Amino acid sequence: MSNYNHWFIRARLKTRQLLLLVALAEEGNIHRAAQVLNMTQPAASKLLKDLEDVLEVSLFERLPRGMRPTWYGETMIRYARMALANLNQAHDELVALKSGHFGQVGVGAITSPALSLLPAAIALVKQEHPSLRIMLDIETSPVLLERLDQGKLDIVLGRLFAEHDKGNLRYEPLTEEMVCAVARPGHPLSGMSGLTLRDVVSAGWIVPPAGSVLRHRFDLMFQQDGLAPPTNTVESSALLFITRMLQQSDMVAVLALDVAQYYASHGIVTVLPLEMPCHMDAFGIITRADRLLSPAAKVMMKAIKQTSLVQYGRRLELGD
Repeated sequence: MSNYNHWFIRARLKTRQLLLLVALAEEGNIHRAAQVLNMTQPAASKLLKDLEDVLEVSLFERLPRGMRPTWYGETMIRYARMALANLNQAHDELVALKSGHFGQVGVGAITSPALSLLPAAIALVKQEHPSLRIMLDIETSPVLLERLDQGKLDIVLGRLFAEHDKGNLRYEPLTEEMVCAVARPGHPLSGMSGLTLRDVVSAGWIVPPAGSVLRHRFDLMFQQDGLAPPTNTVESSALLFITRMLQQSDMVAVLALDVAQYYASHGIVTVLPLEMPCHMDAFGIITRADRLLSPAAKVMMKAIKQTSLVQYGRRLELGD
């Protein structure tokens, strides 16, 4: 079907209607939404009614003290947010191009590829395009995928889990994430040969928060070895705290191997000679299948794929 025949063009969908949907979702009240958009309440009501008439569905439940989106409304609000985010990005990119810049790209990553892959990839981009603006988020995969869905990120280096809707996502695997145990340099356990889980079960551990995938696998690792999981624990995923705590105590922490090797190379921690069969699932490059990458995002993607060959031995199709 030709792009000129899309339903939203035939319906003459207005940008102000998209703005109204988002404002209603955030304010929950037609009067406050109208105030936010600097229009009268009757004008806002008419915009909403016209949209509902075109779609032939009710987008909001009218309540005694406000409005609540129906399932139809939730769907339209989601796409309205994406459309507005894309328009904002188009404006920002045009402004950047007019001022002599190459554009901008938003990249999100979990900690391991943020340390092991992205610095080299970003350096590669900056060598060829010093004016390209790169915005980097380091977060958990669910947070990054939400920002990708909202149009705040162009590329994510993270994981997909069963609960994620994969219908609109493109995923290219990079590598599995191994984990290890770390402690301060000179820790009594660092010189032990034949170290086993039984030797460390009574140690003080810094572990991921309860409910996380790694915490579940960490506990399960001990149980499968016939041991109760450690009880002397501190729960945290904040690397600044973890590394500082290790330096000031004899505690042990579980970290991704790439992250541990980075800190070990700077003399901050030592990797213990302990087998940790609780590795994480593979992570990869995640993008939206229903969106085209901007020229700046294509440059970033090419650099990531080139760097992945060096870092992980993973050859990926570079594309255009």
